[in-house]
Amino acid sequence: MARSLADKVIAVTGGARGIGAATAATLTRAGAKVAIGDLDPEPAATDRLALALPVDVADPDALTTFLDTVEHRLGPIDVLINNAGIMPLTRIEDEPDATTARVLAINLHAVIHGSREAIRRMRARGSGHVVNVASVAARIPFPGGATYAATKSGVLGFSEAIRAELRGSGIDVSCVLPGFVRTELAAGLPKVPGFPPITSDDVATAIVDTLRRPRFEVYVPRRIGPTLRLGTLTGRRVSEWLQRVLRAETPMLAAVGSPERAAYEERARSPRKGTR
Repeated sequence: MARSLADKVIAVTGGARGIGAATAATLTRAGAKVAIGDLDPEPAATDRLALALPVDVADPDALTTFLDTVEHRLGPIDVLINNAGIMPLTRIEDEPDATTARVLAINLHAVIHGSREAIRRMRARGSGHVVNVASVAARIPFPGGATYAATKSGVLGFSEAIRAELRGSGIDVSCVLPGFVRTELAAGLPKVPGFPPITSDDVATAIVDTLRRPRFEVYVPRRIGPTLRLGTLTGRRVSEWLQRVLRAETPMLAAVGSPERAAYEERARSPRKGTR
């Protein structure tokens, strides 16, 4: 039986734009009490959200305060969706260390810290759900986005580990792996055969479905999951051959320096201009 989301308190990081905003809107329509946290929550200010708060997820204390505020204003958190993320693209030898640190802080450390804080709250109640948004890059690391791929692989591994730790606790863990989503994060990326571009609403629908019927590994679109698992099972040579056939080795490298990405890249690299 599908779980009802009515009156559930759900916190979404990176919720002002893209996947986060679409997820927050879908959850609100389902009757949930939704709070979004974002460096710049202004884009969500006019939406029908219960709460929109500024938070820099790269600051662990600020992220803890965000969760405390959500619980003070809306009640105990039933679901945390760790969605905030950035994807600056460059060849690894050209990536400044400050950019590397920022990607790690937002894409991985914030997921670890947010999950830990949520689990501390949920374990005493014996219920809850943590949803961590990763990427197909966790399974197919694309050149040009090496640090990004490392963080998303880390999110998947971390999610698998805490799922095992929490078995029998009443707390569910899910990891969502979207393909190429038509958001500003993917600006300038060429189409990749076998990975049709999807929308933020597609990912939001998958997340909401997962909250209603929990499962761990969630691919969007769902049909790419078997393909990626097959590549893993058949070994590295076949996996790399499949990447070449699908031209999956080139999209991020092709987008490096693309004029279409200029505005996003500038904002992603700045600690003052948001994560989406």
